[in-house]
Amino acid sequence: MGTIETLAAKLAEDTLKVMDATGEERLYVEVGNVLAAASQSLEEAFLTEVRVRLAERTARRFLNKKIAAVKAAAEAAKGQA
Repeated sequence: MGTIETLAAKLAEDTLKVMDATGEERLYVEVGNVLAAASQSLEEAFLTEVRVRLAERTARRFLNKKIAAVKAAAEAAKGQA
């Protein structure tokens, strides 16, 4: 991994932590704007890192709901047997 990717990944992790702590869901956009003024390459890498992490969170929540539904259905079926 190169310098830009390394910096972008760390900044994305830190930004998401602050977003989680403060509830500011669009903070990453503001950070991206700050980066855009200094380095378009780092901005693009950062936004990609954030989007990938947010997408993973969304997919993980979806899977967790599916698993919970399957477990609940299995428990309900046991209770009827």
